[in-house]
Amino acid sequence: MRKIVAERMMHSVSSTATVTYTSSAPASALLALRARFKASDPAMGVDAVTLGDLVNFAAVRAATRHPVFSAHLEDGILRTFEDVHLGIAVDTPRGLLVPTVRFASRMGLRELAAHTKSLIGEAQSGGINPDLLAGATFTVSNLGAFGIESFSPIINAPQTAILGVDAISTRAAIGAAGELVAEQRIGFSLTADHRVIDGADAARFLRDLTTVIAEIDLAIVG
Repeated sequence: MRKIVAERMMHSVSSTATVTYTSSAPASALLALRARFKASDPAMGVDAVTLGDLVNFAAVRAATRHPVFSAHLEDGILRTFEDVHLGIAVDTPRGLLVPTVRFASRMGLRELAAHTKSLIGEAQSGGINPDLLAGATFTVSNLGAFGIESFSPIINAPQTAILGVDAISTRAAIGAAGELVAEQRIGFSLTADHRVIDGADAARFLRDLTTVIAEIDLAIVG
């Protein structure tokens, strides 16, 4: 497994022109919504929705708006997809696996969260169907829970981009009245293939992603 991962990573690094872009978004709405979900009646089916699920939902929405980020570039041919098939980087006893949530862009938050948890469980137990480890058009790698503040995720070729999710940290900010306040922000590290994605494209993607994150409560009912 380690050999396969190494070969794929080396192929990606040697065959793509990657640049990593970093940005951050206010995390207050994200944290507040997660707290409400956790305290909700289990019968509503959202008490197990995690921060990662909310970020995945936002990432899919952003990728839907920017088709070149949910695409394959192979043999000089760029192929975009009508739907976003979301790859989730999973740390398992066997090594890194990336199961695919197929048609993630057609799912609401609860369905996306349920599918993601099921795939992660199958990957970590070693019983996942190999067919579910292929076909992703855009991947999310979340290291925020480990306290990582910034990193350069490697694209899962032939995909054109991958989103790294960083830790939530407290930073100084200027309040509405000009006062100094403490603000919690979540960081993102977006690696994109410069052969088809320019810096301005990456900036627009991150702008839309951070807007969804900042207003996640509105985004899930949109």
